[in-house]
Amino acid sequence: MIGKGPNKPTILLVDDQVEVLHSLERLLKDQYQVYKANNGAAALDLMKGNPISILISDQRMPGMTGVEFLSKSIELQPDTIRILITAYADIDASIAAVNQGQIYYYISKPWEPDELLLIIQKAEERYSLIQENKQLTQQLKELNLHLRDENKTLRQNIVHDVRFKEVIGQSPGMLKAYKLASKIVDTPTTVLLLGDTGTGKELLARAIHSSGARKDKPFVAQNCGALPDTLLESELFGHVKGAFTGAISDKKGLFEQAEGGSVFLDEVGDTSPAMQLRLLRVLQEGEIKPVGGDQVKHIDVRILAATNKDLEVEVREKRFREDLFYRLHIFPIHLPPLKDRIEDLPDLMNHFILKNCNRLHKTVKGFTPEVLNLFQNYPWPGNIRELENEIERAVTLAEPNQQITPELLSHRFHVYKSESSSPVSLDTDLKTQVEALEKQLIQKALEMHKGNISRASETLGLSRMGLHKKLERYQIKI
Repeated sequence: MIGKGPNKPTILLVDDQVEVLHSLERLLKDQYQVYKANNGAAALDLMKGNPISILISDQRMPGMTGVEFLSKSIELQPDTIRILITAYADIDASIAAVNQGQIYYYISKPWEPDELLLIIQKAEERYSLIQENKQLTQQLKELNLHLRDENKTLRQNIVHDVRFKEVIGQSPGMLKAYKLASKIVDTPTTVLLLGDTGTGKELLARAIHSSGARKDKPFVAQNCGALPDTLLESELFGHVKGAFTGAISDKKGLFEQAEGGSVFLDEVGDTSPAMQLRLLRVLQEGEIKPVGGDQVKHIDVRILAATNKDLEVEVREKRFREDLFYRLHIFPIHLPPLKDRIEDLPDLMNHFILKNCNRLHKTVKGFTPEVLNLFQNYPWPGNIRELENEIERAVTLAEPNQQITPELLSHRFHVYKSESSSPVSLDTDLKTQVEALEKQLIQKALEMHKGNISRASETLGLSRMGLHKKLERYQIKI
C-alpha cells in the first residue's frame, strides 16, 4: 500500500506539452509528490537536488529525446525507476529506451489512467525493493566487517594466549625468570618486568596473565612512553563527555575495560611525575577517576609493569617517585638480553623461521652453520625483536626449500664480523690500523654486493664519488 503524507514517493514528469503535465499531475498528486519539467535539461537540473523514485518521460521532445534524457539521468540517480510514454509507434526508439535508458516500462499515448496507475504502483514497489536490498547489502557489509574485526581479535587472543612452555628459551637466565613467574601467576601481586628493549617483557606478561586465575578476563596493554600525558591519561582512566574538545561521549579507560583481568604498563619508567601520582593511587587504593569526572570508580585489575630503565637510578635522580617504585617493585623479574642467552639462539631461530614460513606460505629448511656462527658472535643490541625482524627478512628473501645463508643477512652482520676479526695492536700507529680496517670494510662490502658500487657505497654510508676516491687511494680493483 502506497503511503500518504509528507513521505510520499516522488515522481518527476517530463513532457513538452503543458496540458499533458497538468493531466498527469491531477492523476498522481494525491498519492505522490509530483515534480514537473518541460524538457530534459530542466529535468536533469531538478534531479541534482531532489531524490526521485519514478521518472515518467515523453519520448519526442525538442532538444533532447526521452531516451537521451533517461540515459543521462542514470548518472544522477541510478536507482530511479524509468517509464517512457510515447505517442508514436517507434520500435527503434523503444528498443533504444530499454537498452540505453534502463526503462522499466513504456506505454503509448493515449494512456488509460487506471493502467498507468497500476504501472506506477508496480514501479514504486520495485523502487522500494531496490532500496531495501541496498540497506540489507549495507547491513551485511557492516556485519561482515564487524565479524572480521571480531575474528581478528579472537585470532590475536589465541596467538597471545601463551603458556610458559611457549615462551622460548632454556638458558639459566630464562629458567630463573620462569621460576619466579610461576610463583605469582595465581596471585594479585604486582609484577615489574625489567630488561632491555626487545627482550620479550610483554610476551612474559601475557604468559603470566594467561596462566593464572584471571586468564578468562581481559588483558590490555599500553606503552606509556608512546603517548603524551593528556592522551595517556584518557587512554588509561577514560573520560566523560565534554571533558575536552572532541570528547563527544563517555569513554571507558583501559583500567575499566580490563575489570577482573590484567593491565600491562610498558615503559612505565617514561611516565611524568603527574602520571606517576595517578598510577600510585590505582596501586594503593584500586581507584580511578575519569578525566573531567567527579565520580571515583573502584577497579579490580592486576598490574604488570615493565621498563628498560634502571628505576633505582631514576629515583635517585628524582625522575621517578620513590613511593611508586616500591609499589611496583614488589616482585621484580629480570629478563636477560639476547647476548647473555646465546644458547637459546637455535630454538628462537627455528621458531621465527616456522612462524614466517606459515605466514608467507613457503618452506625454508632452517639455516646454515655459518649463519648461526654470525648470530652467535653478534651483540644483538635490539635483542629478540631484532632477531625476529632479521629472520623475517631472510625468510622473505630465501628461495623455497632452501636454507638461510649468510648472503641473505643484513650487511651489519658481515660488517660486524669484519670489525670483530680485525687484529688490534699497539705496535702499529692508529692511522695505519684505521686505514687497514677501512680498506677491509670496503673490500667486504664490494664482495658482498658482487662489485656493485651503488649498493656497496650505500652499505658503507658513502657517496659513489667518495667510494671511488677510496678505491683509488687504497688501490682496490673491482
